[in-house]
Amino acid sequence: MRERTVCFAGELHNVTGARLTAESFLLDLIRASPPAAPEHWDDILLVVTELAANAVQYAPGPFELRLRRTFDGVHITMHDTSTTEPEPRPFHPSRGGGGIGWHLIHTLCDQVSVVVTDRGKDIHVFLPW
Repeated sequence: MRERTVCFAGELHNVTGARLTAESFLLDLIRASPPAAPEHWDDILLVVTELAANAVQYAPGPFELRLRRTFDGVHITMHDTSTTEPEPRPFHPSRGGGGIGWHLIHTLCDQVSVVVTDRGKDIHVFLPW
């Protein structure tokens, strides 16, 4: 399967559901096309987890995860209900951490873009496979 879309209610346990959805997508993908490097698998799962966690934490309501195979990688789209663009936050380990997710996404992805509409936003990321 070259594409998968799943909607979630936006609850904390949906972060795990999004990660499991990505893992299932990658298991199907690996049968037809193994990754060029083993770390691509982990990078995709980490990015999906971060995007889903941010959607639950910062956007009220449901979110939608779309995964699609491209000619050289995987395109992930996370739609949520917030019209606020993500911004990098400073990392403060003395306050329990946090603040590294958006930096991590930009580091691991080949491209990152945000499209805001009156119904929320779509975050598009492209990762190698």
